[in-house]
Amino acid sequence: MRINRYLAQAGVASRRAADAFVAAGRVRVNGVVVRSMGTQVAQDCIVEVDGKRVIPVAQKTYLVLHKPIGVVTTMRDPQGRRTVRDLLPEPAPRVVPVGRLDYDSSGVLLLTNDGELAFRLTHPRFGVEKTYRVAVAGRVALQDVRALREGVVAKGLRASPCRARVLSGGDDGSVIELVLREGKNRQVRRMLDALGYQVLSLQRVRFGPVALGELPPGRSRFLTTRELKDLRRS
Repeated sequence: MRINRYLAQAGVASRRAADAFVAAGRVRVNGVVVRSMGTQVAQDCIVEVDGKRVIPVAQKTYLVLHKPIGVVTTMRDPQGRRTVRDLLPEPAPRVVPVGRLDYDSSGVLLLTNDGELAFRLTHPRFGVEKTYRVAVAGRVALQDVRALREGVVAKGLRASPCRARVLSGGDDGSVIELVLREGKNRQVRRMLDALGYQVLSLQRVRFGPVALGELPPGRSRFLTTRELKDLRRS
């Protein structure tokens, strides 16, 4: 299999992140650094990342975490900030985040060691819906709701059309719901900034069929059988 798929199945990273590891020269196969994304790996190969051997896992784990504000979406942070790894129960399962949530955003974060599913959930081609609830300063104008629905193009951003509706609004502030099928870097904040709105808070309340529900901030749980089935179908 391709090296990025091997690393994804080992729970090291998503396929796209694994490609970055290869490009950076962090991956060795049978003692030799590989830099080709097309490198094929056999079952008897010895694969190492940063000098540590990795082996695909047989048992798959699927978690949903309510990521709080002030936590980075990585398993370790060179700056010493609190990570999502710090929030998992001990002994922590060997999983990686599916996509990202900004440091100053909260809500649904999926974690798994199923690299194939993580790839499908994050690749734009599959268009899995993510639902966000955003509080902004001021009243949201009707023409700006239409702009969100039609796709915002401004300041280096080309965002696809999304579903948008105002949940509550007034001169002091508004709450809007956005449903996206793509996940560009800080996309929701950049869309609203392009329209002139200050984001006060941003929470992802749903990833595909998996809802935040009553899960408290900083807590995690395993996906139910139904959720996992619906997630794969999505």
